[in-house]
Amino acid sequence: MTEKQGRNEIEYRLSLLKLNELLELKLITSEEYKKMQKKLIRKYKPIIGVLDV
Repeated sequence: MTEKQGRNEIEYRLSLLKLNELLELKLITSEEYKKMQKKLIRKYKPIIGVLDV
């Protein structure tokens, strides 16, 4: 894994943590969560994170 890939993975994971928090607080729906997760995957192109979907 390159340094850039590692940074992207970290950014993806941090963003996902925030999304989970929003979902737990019921500020977003599970459908919105899934849409935003897909956008994050397209943005960061995480190597390991892609396995989440």
